[in-house]
Amino acid sequence: MSPIAEVEGRRIALRNLEKVLYPATGTTKGELLHYLAAVAGPLLRHLRGRPLAFLRFPDGPDGQTFFTKNPPPGTPDWVATAEVPRHEGETSRQILVQDLASLMWAGNLVVEFHAPMWRADRAAGLADRLVFDLDPGPPATIVHCCAVAEWLRERLHADGLSAYAKTSGSKGLHLLIPVEPTPSPETTGYARKLALEATAAVPGLVTSKMTRSQRPGKVFVDFSQNAAAKTTAAPYTARARREPTVSTPVTWGEVERCEDPAQLVFRIDDITPRLNRHGDLLEPLLDPELARPLPAGDGP
Repeated sequence: MSPIAEVEGRRIALRNLEKVLYPATGTTKGELLHYLAAVAGPLLRHLRGRPLAFLRFPDGPDGQTFFTKNPPPGTPDWVATAEVPRHEGETSRQILVQDLASLMWAGNLVVEFHAPMWRADRAAGLADRLVFDLDPGPPATIVHCCAVAEWLRERLHADGLSAYAKTSGSKGLHLLIPVEPTPSPETTGYARKLALEATAAVPGLVTSKMTRSQRPGKVFVDFSQNAAAKTTAAPYTARARREPTVSTPVTWGEVERCEDPAQLVFRIDDITPRLNRHGDLLEPLLDPELARPLPAGDGP
């Protein structure tokens, strides 16, 4: 029988805790769940209120992976959901991870957490965050992403906006910017404008086009994840990679000093010490007083 854990009064059957999910490090499912419990404070603050999508990898990153937005079969009735609009007036429900019990239930399914830039308690698509996903095309690396991030940081600052960085937990870097609630088409339009400006400013290093043939050796500035239907790997989520890497908030000093991709690779064992040292570097995203409007006239 699966062991039963009681979390905040909820009973959760935890399965296959000794199962190795990451063969490269021998990391087990139990260790992954322990990580989620250890970082639940900041992780939940960034998930709470946002309709989530899950990338599931129940047999580890070398097994089958699948992306889902619908509540999985067997979802307990105490796990919160939100009604989310779809195409042509249709709606569907997505999971809200609001508390530790829901987090551990979802973690037991072995998932990456992916969140939109808007909250369910506002009109759908009314974004309170802006995101740039900086994705390096080999032989470019996260070192090159850091150079592009610094350019974008200064450009955003010129418009009165503050950027905060985190690793993707994969190859690249994410920039997150708190904004006053703004319709997603407007945040997408503004992000596209800056991506095009970056391409013009450093044409040998940046591309804003998704076309694979144009990406080798360049950093793709993906602005499309600002669309209401899109989601981005959440802060502190573990990723389905060869090792249990984490989408980790980083300081701008770390971005500026990065000379080797290994400097910005963080695994589950690294995160608690970083939280003890830095706190949650993305906490400003949670303070509505720090949100700023987009420049006037920067619509879609």
